[in-house]
Amino acid sequence: MSPAALNLTIGTTNLAKGRELAELLRPHGFHVQTLKDFANPLAVVEDGQTFAANAQKKASQQAKHLGAWVLADDSGIEIDALGGKPGIYSARFAGEEATDEDNNEKLLAVLSKVPWEKRGAQYYCHVALADPSGAIRAESSGICRGRIRFEAAGTNGFGYDPLFEIVEYHRTFGELGPSVKKVISHRGRAMRAIVPLLTHLAGSGSWT
Repeated sequence: MSPAALNLTIGTTNLAKGRELAELLRPHGFHVQTLKDFANPLAVVEDGQTFAANAQKKASQQAKHLGAWVLADDSGIEIDALGGKPGIYSARFAGEEATDEDNNEKLLAVLSKVPWEKRGAQYYCHVALADPSGAIRAESSGICRGRIRFEAAGTNGFGYDPLFEIVEYHRTFGELGPSVKKVISHRGRAMRAIVPLLTHLAGSGSWT
């Protein structure tokens, strides 16, 4: 099978996320691009009520628009003390134009009086693959449990990574290097779960 037959577009303009996913897929023979490689990507409105709905919508609409296989994810953080919030609103927790720093500051403020034992949280990721017609061909999900620190630590990663501590490591995702994160993260787990489905589709001749 020629390398061109394994072209895969990651449905994101987030370069950090794109690099993270590309590193996971490259060993399996996929030539990975992101929406940054296209002049006219679609601006998909993420108005789904679940991570799954948003991932499916981003993959399907973008694939049909670009005429390409598109893998899209929707992910976020769910805080136990907040009943699972911010969830699907993680990227705009502090407002529509919020930066990672804005969101982290708001989360720290909201949890300022919550003790260690009640600061449990989890990162959740849902991944969906769409073929060039827009049909969803594979899906998976992954969870990574941790807790929220009282202050940020580390400069690696993005989003809430400087606040999200992996209890077993006593380190935040911001402190852990990318090699560790890709093994234990929600996104890494979701991607490893979907890779066999991708390779099966590619091997079956469906990847055209």
